Amino acid sequence: MPGEGPGRASANGRAAFEAALGLLAAGIAAWWLPQMLELFSIINATVYTAMAVLALSLALVWGFGGILCFGQAAFFGLGGYAYAVAALNLPDTTYAVPIAILVPSLAAAALGYVMFFGRISDVYMGVITLTVTLILFNFVNSTAGEEWRIGAAPLGGFNGIPTTPPLNLPGDPGTPLAPEQIFVLAVLCLGLCYALCKLVLRSRFGRVVVAIRENELRAALLGYDVRLYKLGIFTIGGAMAGLAGLLFANCVFVSPTMFSLAYSGQIIIWVMVGGIGTLLGPVIGAMLLQALTAWVGTLPEINPNLILGLVLLVAVLAIPRGLQPTVAGWLRRRLPEDAA
Repeated sequence: MPGEGPGRASANGRAAFEAALGLLAAGIAAWWLPQMLELFSIINATVYTAMAVLALSLALVWGFGGILCFGQAAFFGLGGYAYAVAALNLPDTTYAVPIAILVPSLAAAALGYVMFFGRISDVYMGVITLTVTLILFNFVNSTAGEEWRIGAAPLGGFNGIPTTPPLNLPGDPGTPLAPEQIFVLAVLCLGLCYALCKLVLRSRFGRVVVAIRENELRAALLGYDVRLYKLGIFTIGGAMAGLAGLLFANCVFVSPTMFSLAYSGQIIIWVMVGGIGTLLGPVIGAMLLQALTAWVGTLPEINPNLILGLVLLVAVLAIPRGLQPTVAGWLRRRLPEDAA
C-alpha cells in the first residue's frame, strides 16, 4: 500500500471525526429518547436498534467486503441462543456477553475458512450461507422435549427460550437491567459498532478489503492474501450480528424465527434500500422499514411482506444507489446553488 500522504491523513481524520460524531449522536439518543418514549415504544425502539446493528454487519461484509452473505441471520440467531443458554447457566448474565459474541464469531470464522480457503465462487458462497441458515432453522425447530437442553437451558423447539434472563448490572446478579437501560445499552452498542466500522475501513486492513472488492486479482498480484482479508471482515461481521442477537434476546426472546428466511431477506433489503457501500444508509433503512412494516401490520388484510417487496422494487427502480447516496448527491447539487 502507498505510504501515508496528506490526502490519506485527511481521510483518516475525517473517519475519526465521523466515528466520534456517531458516538456523540448515540449518546444524545441514549440520554434523550428514554425520557420521551413510553415503555412499549422503548421496547420497540430497542428491537429497531438491534436490527440496525444487524444491518450494519451486512453493510460491512457486503458493501465493503463484496461478500453477499445470506447467513447474517444464522450468526444473529447463534448470538441470541448463545446468550440465552449462557445466561441460564451462569450466575451473572454479564458473563454471557462475550460468549454471545464469541460463538457466532467462531462460526463465521469456520464457515469463512471453508468458503474462502476452499476457493468457492461468489455464487456458491450465497448458496452455502443460505443453506447453513436453513439447516440451523430446521435444527433448532426440532429441539422440543426435555432431552434437548444445555445444562439448565431447554432449547424449547419452535417455542424458543422465553425464560431468557435479561442482563444484570455487572457484579450484581440480583438487579436486572430495566427496559430503559437495555435501550440505552443497545443505542450505545450501535454507536460503537458504527465507529468501529469507520475506523476499521480507514485502517490498512480496511483499505485492502475495499481494494479486494474492487479488483481481487490485482490485490492478489500485489501480494495480499485475499482469502485471509475476506475471512477477517467476514468474522467481524459475524461478531456484530451476534451482538445484535444478544440485544434482541434482551428485549424480546430467542426463537427459531431468528434463523428464518424472512430475516435473511429483510437484512438484504435494508442494506439495498439504505445504500450498498455505505454505513449510515443501512442503519436508516433498517429502522425506517421496520417502522413501516410494524405500521402496515396494524392494517387489516394487508401483508407486510408484500409491502416490503414493493418498497424494494420501488427503491431499486427509483433510487438504485440507495437512500444515503441519493440524498447526499441531492444535497451536493443543491448546496452550491443555495450558497450562490
